[in-house]
Amino acid sequence: MNRTRRIGVTALAVLAALAGSPGLAQAQQPSQTQPLTANADSVLPPGWRVTGEGVARELVWRSDRAVPMGDARVEFHADGRLLGAPKASKDGRTFRLALNEATPLKELQVLAGGRRLDAPADNNTGEGRKNSLAAAQPPAQLPANSVDPGKPGSYRTATGEYDLDPVKLPGFAQPVEMRAVVVAPTGATGKRPLALFLHGRHTTCFKPGGSEDDVTGQWPCPAGKKSIPSYKGYLKDQKLLASQGYVTVSISANGINGQDGDAEDGGAQARSSLVRQHLAQWAGWAAHPGTAPAAVPDAAKADLSRVLLVGHSRGGEGVNRAAMDSLYPPPAAQDGYRGPVRWKIRGTVLIGPTIFGQNPVADVPSTTILPGCDGDVSDLQGEVYVDGTRGISRGTALHSAVYVVGANHNFFNTEWTPGKSKAPSSDDFWDDPEQQPDPVCSTGTRTRLTADQQHQAGATYIAAAARLFVGGDDRVRPLLDGSARRAPSADPARVLTHAVGAHRTAGFVPDDGPVKVTGGRLCSAIDPDPAVACLGPGTKGSSPHFAWWQTEKEAGRSAVALKWSAPGTATKVRPAAPVSLSGAKSLALRVFVPPNTTGTKLDVAVTDTSGRRAKLGQVRIDGLPGTERTASYWARELRVPLTAAIRAGLDLRHVKSLELTPRSGSGKAWLMDAWGWAPGTPAVRAAALPRVDIGRLTVKEGNSGTRTYHIPVQVSGHGSGKVRFSVLDPDTGQAKDKLVTVRPGSNPIDVPVVVKGNTRYGYDKQQDLLAKAVRGAVIGSYQGGVTAVNDDPEPSITVTPVTDRVTEGGTLAWRISLSEPADVEISQPVQVLPVTEGAELSTKDVDPQWLMDYSGDGPDPERALSQANLWVWTNIPAGATTADFTVPTVKDQLAEPAESVRLALTDDNAEPLPGHPALTGTVVDAP
Repeated sequence: MNRTRRIGVTALAVLAALAGSPGLAQAQQPSQTQPLTANADSVLPPGWRVTGEGVARELVWRSDRAVPMGDARVEFHADGRLLGAPKASKDGRTFRLALNEATPLKELQVLAGGRRLDAPADNNTGEGRKNSLAAAQPPAQLPANSVDPGKPGSYRTATGEYDLDPVKLPGFAQPVEMRAVVVAPTGATGKRPLALFLHGRHTTCFKPGGSEDDVTGQWPCPAGKKSIPSYKGYLKDQKLLASQGYVTVSISANGINGQDGDAEDGGAQARSSLVRQHLAQWAGWAAHPGTAPAAVPDAAKADLSRVLLVGHSRGGEGVNRAAMDSLYPPPAAQDGYRGPVRWKIRGTVLIGPTIFGQNPVADVPSTTILPGCDGDVSDLQGEVYVDGTRGISRGTALHSAVYVVGANHNFFNTEWTPGKSKAPSSDDFWDDPEQQPDPVCSTGTRTRLTADQQHQAGATYIAAAARLFVGGDDRVRPLLDGSARRAPSADPARVLTHAVGAHRTAGFVPDDGPVKVTGGRLCSAIDPDPAVACLGPGTKGSSPHFAWWQTEKEAGRSAVALKWSAPGTATKVRPAAPVSLSGAKSLALRVFVPPNTTGTKLDVAVTDTSGRRAKLGQVRIDGLPGTERTASYWARELRVPLTAAIRAGLDLRHVKSLELTPRSGSGKAWLMDAWGWAPGTPAVRAAALPRVDIGRLTVKEGNSGTRTYHIPVQVSGHGSGKVRFSVLDPDTGQAKDKLVTVRPGSNPIDVPVVVKGNTRYGYDKQQDLLAKAVRGAVIGSYQGGVTAVNDDPEPSITVTPVTDRVTEGGTLAWRISLSEPADVEISQPVQVLPVTEGAELSTKDVDPQWLMDYSGDGPDPERALSQANLWVWTNIPAGATTADFTVPTVKDQLAEPAESVRLALTDDNAEPLPGHPALTGTVVDAP
């Protein structure tokens, strides 16, 4: 999560660092309601407003409904470019972001995990409609696997809970609970593997017997409310694993959910600390059985050398960070666990996860469950846990993606499922009653799963990962590694998988440049240029492989795009160096085609360095069910045997090119990569790698002079690796990249930031730096920088009447004044309240354009002005001390008594300002 501060630094300092100063706007202060225009000739869509000029320019969006607390970040985009992550107000409807004069406000959108929040999806017109209707057909059922991990085991189970003293985590004001539910096998002998579950970011408090309006994200919960037991939502999964011999524990993280809004990493480090705090307790109980809580069954039997971590949503990112921190310790100052690592994490299961840092752990096996109808983390960014591990380390850890057609985000947790949860809950893939139902994901379609079907599928594939990563049973691998097998226990769910790692050899990876492509094009996952981007701006739906990160243009994420109008034209991919397929049985390709298309056929051929060529065979690909609202451009794993290459005498140790030749009449396809594949699951040994963490230096601006600070970057661990650093310019929305070799103890990059002191109130100023691993490194804290904190008090505000009694057609006016000028625009909200006596002005008593500008609604139906959702922001420009708030009235022909409007100054959360009594204006009939 981005810190809510206005950005601005001396450009010359950053130019000195990287010969440029690119960047990204950040979340910021409240703004006012001005007429809905960015300038005189640019009209903004309904719900949007802007304020100010230059450094004081801000953008505000107000939803017509509360935006539920979820795991995906809310983001503002313009013209296909990420502007930044705005700050949410307590009303859950208003979001604000600082801008600059150069920021274009064309094609504004509010997205969360790729899902549009400010407009309904359109499944009713054009190609989207045609494709959506076709999408109602689920994929064909796959053959059954030889073993089914979804079947209960032979053990009975016992359940207990513990609630220990809360822990204090860095950056969080309130302690975080140490609460968990345990399900363990009874009668099991010997040490048993441990599976730990961590839920995601959900609302934290509810009122028993109350409604959805009583659900909040507070922490701790106030009097009269109870903590939502999200940690009890995986009991079905826990009982299945416990019946198979696992000790399971699901931990509560509401204390993090209620406080992570300002955490730069969205709370990932805090969640890692909490996971490791619990693991430390279990390690202690295993070593000293008498110290375990009496309510915890068989705590002493937990084998901490065999641990599986399961995380849902932000909990997925949290357990990924816990796996990283267990192998590569984080800086002590940012860590909430300081003790020894007395456990070994054998694998992770990540359910609909976030990965804001795009920093997966390459040497810990993982299975990522991607819900095809995810309405929260809708871009399915968890695919990065697979794609982002390629080329980072040894490549022996299996990283699997499990695409569950028709699954939403919430129903893997019963406490987030209507009809099962204690607190009010909802289907995250909601339908707009004014729109047609989604043909793939609306309730009742052929492809949408029920809550019970979805949870059963989830439990089955969690158990599959446990059995492979912890139990070492290679018979379940075909369920996870793209071998096109199904677990009957998950029926009727259609579950598809692909993977990287394990016994795959070197491969054709478009990211490993320079790669030469003929007959197709090498495209970029993230690029504003439609000619370069893999998916153009008019694409219906999105691809998990191309999930946004932090910049509008990103190096090192590529694919090969094929497009043909007639069969027969080959696309040839030639890497910089020959690829070895020695020891492989097949060539495994990850390819996707547009959703809802069928029957795409490609011939596959390879050529060695001597020029010998062999056609390996033909593959057929069908698109996934998809609509504009789904991330269905997802690669299927397709395998062709290498038998023909061996017969033709090819030197499989030196394969120089791969050819794909379409045999369908016309179409499109995208190649993500291709690998030599062999069965089996090798042992994984984590490499000794350097770890990079970017810190956040917070300084006071001072009253005079200039000071130069440097963004803190720490490198720990062992060895050397390649990392791409990106300096973010707070004004342009661009990034300046630099590929750097990092070594422990070195300073890999120097970004000086100049801060100027003054004595007038202004916003905090921030310069940011990003990091992403390229090869042989891990990234912990991926974002940091220097924040110069304004240390001057905000001017006090007063309001006085200018004209508070007028005849119909006149303009009521009040003057809002500052005690002294500020360096930035001050935005003061004014709220219209119900009058306490007499008649109240109605929506037909004021200028209709004024009403539309400030409320987004027209005068009909006529209602009291206080019922028109009027919460108006008034600007006092930088350097000025006054601004007037006005209410223009209209003249009518009705004889009426005196009518009034009542106003109050509020804070940015619509709470009345103390010491400022409400003001009243009166309108009387013209004589």
